[in-house]
Amino acid sequence: MAAGCLHCGEPAKAIGILNHMMLDGVMPNSYTFATVANACASLTDLDEGSKVHGYVIKLGDDADVGVNNALIDMYAKCGSVNCAYKVFLSMQQRPVISWTTMIMGFAQNGLAREAVEVFDDMLLKGVAPNYVTLICVLYACSQGGFVDEGWIYFNAMEDRFGVQPGEDHYACMVDLLGKAGRIEEAEELISRMPVRPGVLVWQALLGACRLHGNEAAGRRAAEYALALEKDDPSTYMLLSNMLADQHNWDSAGKLRGLMEDTDIMKVPGSSWFQSKPARNRACIR
Repeated sequence: MAAGCLHCGEPAKAIGILNHMMLDGVMPNSYTFATVANACASLTDLDEGSKVHGYVIKLGDDADVGVNNALIDMYAKCGSVNCAYKVFLSMQQRPVISWTTMIMGFAQNGLAREAVEVFDDMLLKGVAPNYVTLICVLYACSQGGFVDEGWIYFNAMEDRFGVQPGEDHYACMVDLLGKAGRIEEAEELISRMPVRPGVLVWQALLGACRLHGNEAAGRRAAEYALALEKDDPSTYMLLSNMLADQHNWDSAGKLRGLMEDTDIMKVPGSSWFQSKPARNRACIR
């Protein structure tokens, strides 16, 4: 029931089911805890997440790998990355998913160097990264501007790690190169992709072009992105903002008007963090 509520977009109800279980004397198991921890992550509710962690310790499920992975993810998404790392360090067994979750937790909280260090430690421990792990470390390199390291990891994917680069990996590299101002290098990488570049890749390039004011390359990226998905609001917003940044008000206005005329709606912004995130809360352990 809790998993069903979470799946249907009702994380608060999933958390409530755990409370009802406890009141009715039904002991939750590791699957229940992992589900409710994911619900807390979805709500970025650190208070409820900490309570779940307390239940986990009290009932002796703190050695379960799945539960700990969910707790790492929950703490990281609530902005309490130190608590996430303490859970990670407490684990006796750390499969690849645990390393991957910790790498992404650091990267998404702006701690790119720490994310890369966890990845390097993972390799030293002999744990082989998978497809998702490599997305996470390339994302971390993009966040930190680590161009040289990004190229090293990207070029090692097939030969060293046995992973064929996919669109997500290319998008991370394009974002990394673009943020560093290496727009031409990013375009050259796209031209060498073994598969047709998707919207994600072109939007990454478009975002970089906006950052560095490269209107010509940005228009090209937007044209390719819209040819693939003409109703994607993200492309329109990136292009419109780039034009506005270049003081091309006429083109930006026409683009906004086109969005209104065709009912292309901007997706409302959202944040992982609550209005008063308890970032300094002491960890359970």
